[in-house]
Amino acid sequence: MPPALLRQGPGRIADFDRAVVRTISRWPHGNHDAFFRNLSASATKGKLWFAVAGALAAVPGKPRRAAVHGLLALGVASAVTNLGFKTLLPRARPLPEHLPVFRFVHPQPTSSSMPSGHSASAVAFTLGVSFVHPAAGALLAPVAAGVAYSRVHTGAHWPSDVVFGSAIGVGAALLTRRWWPERAEQPEQRRTDEDLPRIADGAGLAIVVNAKGGSYSPETGQLLQEAFPQAHIREAGDDDDVTAVIEETAARPGTKALGVWGGDGTVGTAAAAAVEHGLPLLVLPGGTLNHFARDTGIATLEDAVAAAEAGSGMSVDLGHVTAGRGQDGTDEIRELAMLNTASIGVYPNLVRRRERLQGALGKPLAGLIAGLRTFGASSPTSLLIDGVRHRIWILYLGRGRYYPRDLAPLARPVMDDGVLDIRMVTADEPFARLRLLWAVATGTAGSSKVTHLREASRISVDALDSPLVLAVDGEPLPGVRSAGFSVAPGHLRVYSPAEAGPDHP
Repeated sequence: MPPALLRQGPGRIADFDRAVVRTISRWPHGNHDAFFRNLSASATKGKLWFAVAGALAAVPGKPRRAAVHGLLALGVASAVTNLGFKTLLPRARPLPEHLPVFRFVHPQPTSSSMPSGHSASAVAFTLGVSFVHPAAGALLAPVAAGVAYSRVHTGAHWPSDVVFGSAIGVGAALLTRRWWPERAEQPEQRRTDEDLPRIADGAGLAIVVNAKGGSYSPETGQLLQEAFPQAHIREAGDDDDVTAVIEETAARPGTKALGVWGGDGTVGTAAAAAVEHGLPLLVLPGGTLNHFARDTGIATLEDAVAAAEAGSGMSVDLGHVTAGRGQDGTDEIRELAMLNTASIGVYPNLVRRRERLQGALGKPLAGLIAGLRTFGASSPTSLLIDGVRHRIWILYLGRGRYYPRDLAPLARPVMDDGVLDIRMVTADEPFARLRLLWAVATGTAGSSKVTHLREASRISVDALDSPLVLAVDGEPLPGVRSAGFSVAPGHLRVYSPAEAGPDHP
C-alpha cells in the first residue's frame, strides 16, 4: 500500500474518522476540554499508570500482584506500538483545521498517528490489573476509556488509531496472561474429625520436651506442668537421644496420649512413635519451627489444653521417607516420618535468604531478591527421579497439597488428601537459567517451562553424581544416595480444637 494512502487513511475508515472528528468539533467549549487535555497529558509516557501501579503495590497480596501484571502488559503493548506498528504504518495526525483551536493539543506529537500508544497502554494496564484484581480493574476501566477518548478529543489521533491501539492493548494483556496464568483458587479448609480420649488435667498424657528447641527456656517445663498438672513430662537435654526418649515415653504404661514440645523434626519423630503405639498426638507450640502445630489449629498452649480436654481431634496423613546412605545407598538405611516437607537442592538456601530479608522488605520482595541471588549463583544437581534423569535446582515434596501453586508454597488447607505435592525446578530446558531468572523476576515461576508440578502417592530419587543433602521437615540429612517417599493416608490422629483447621501462614 503506497505511503500516501496510508497517511490519508484507507477509504471508509478515513470517512468514519473525519465524521467523528467533525461531530466532536461542533461541541461547545467547556470545562470538559481542560479535563480531557489534562487527562491525556497525565497518561503521556505512562505516568498515570505508573502512579496507579505504585498505589496498588503499596498493598501486599493481590493488589501488588495486579500492579506487576498491569505493568508487564503495559510494557508489551508499548513496545509493540512504538517500536513496531508506528514504524510500519506511517500516518498523518489530524490537522488544526479539523478541531477548534481551544480543543487542539499543542504541541502535537510528531510520530505516526497509527496506532494510539496512549490507548494501547491504558487498555493493556487496566486489563492486566483486572486479570488479578477484578475490582481494581473495574475502577480503572472508565479512566482507561477516558484516556483513549481524550486522544481524539484533543486532536492527537484519529478514532481508528484509538481503536487499533486499544486492540493492541487487549492482545498484550492476553499474551501476558498466558505467561502468567491466573492462580488456582485455594480450596476451603477441610478436616476429618476424630473423637480422641479426653485428657483432664493431663491425666494419661505423656509429654516429651526437646530442650534443644529454639524457643526452650527453663520455664517451659513449669508452664507445661501448670497446664497439665497430672501429666508425665520428660525433658530431653543435650546428652539425650531425642528419638530414644520419645520411644521410651510413648511406651510408658498408662499413657493414653503422647504430647510433644519441639520443632517440626521433633514432632515428626513423635508422630511416628504415636502411630506405632496406637496413640493420639498432642502437638504443643514450641521449638524452632511450628508449622505442623499451626496446621492443626494449635497456635497457643491454651489451644492445646482446650483440644485435650474436649477430646477433639482430626485425621492427618503421615509421610514416610526411606533414605539410603553410604557408597551405593545401602550401607545405612534411615526411616523418617515426614509431616510437612522434604527438599533436595537449593530450596533450603532460598528459604533462609527469604526469611532473613522479609522482616525489612516484606515477603514478596524478599522472595524475589532471594530467588535471583539463589538461582543466579547455584548449580543444578543431576538426579534420577522415578527412573528419569533430570538436572534440577529444586526438588520440593509437600506432604499434602500446598498453595499457592508456585515456588513459595504457604498454606495447606487439607491435612488428609493422600498426596505428595511434587515441585521440580529443572535445568533440562535450553537457556534454563535465563528462563528461571526471568520467571522469578516477573513472578511467573509457577507457569514457567522450567517449573514442573505434579502429585503422586510415592516417588523415588537417586543421586547420579555426589551424595545429596536431604532436608526433611527442616532437618538436614547429608550423604544420601537414594530416597523413597510415600504417604500413608489418615494414619495419624492429632488433637485439634473444634472448628479449627489448617492455617499455615
